[in-house]
Amino acid sequence: MPELSRRRALTAAAALAATAAGAQALTALPAHAAEHPHDAPAPFDEIYHGRRIAGRPVAGGGHHHGGYAVFVDGVELHVMRNADGSWISVVSHYDPVATPRAAARVAVDELQGAQLLPLPVN
Repeated sequence: MPELSRRRALTAAAALAATAAGAQALTALPAHAAEHPHDAPAPFDEIYHGRRIAGRPVAGGGHHHGGYAVFVDGVELHVMRNADGSWISVVSHYDPVATPRAAARVAVDELQGAQLLPLPVN
């Protein structure tokens, strides 16, 4: 049996540490994701800067919109829930926000009065 060298001991310790860190990273979730992993935000319907924004849970939600539909003046604003629980929309794809309502408000701000055009569905 080979003798345990310092190099082998350090290699084994590094491998154990990497395995433990990997397991911890896989089980760690953001606090809000762990508390409500599949809860949909509450529905909303309001006038924001003269535009009607609305959102509601929908049945059969795919992964792209997390089971939630958002509308600006009756036109669907495509939204997506990220793994960390934040939301993005087709209008502000690189600016995640906390809720679909916030995504709708950001979209209205970004549109600057322009109409939201429906996206064709494949």
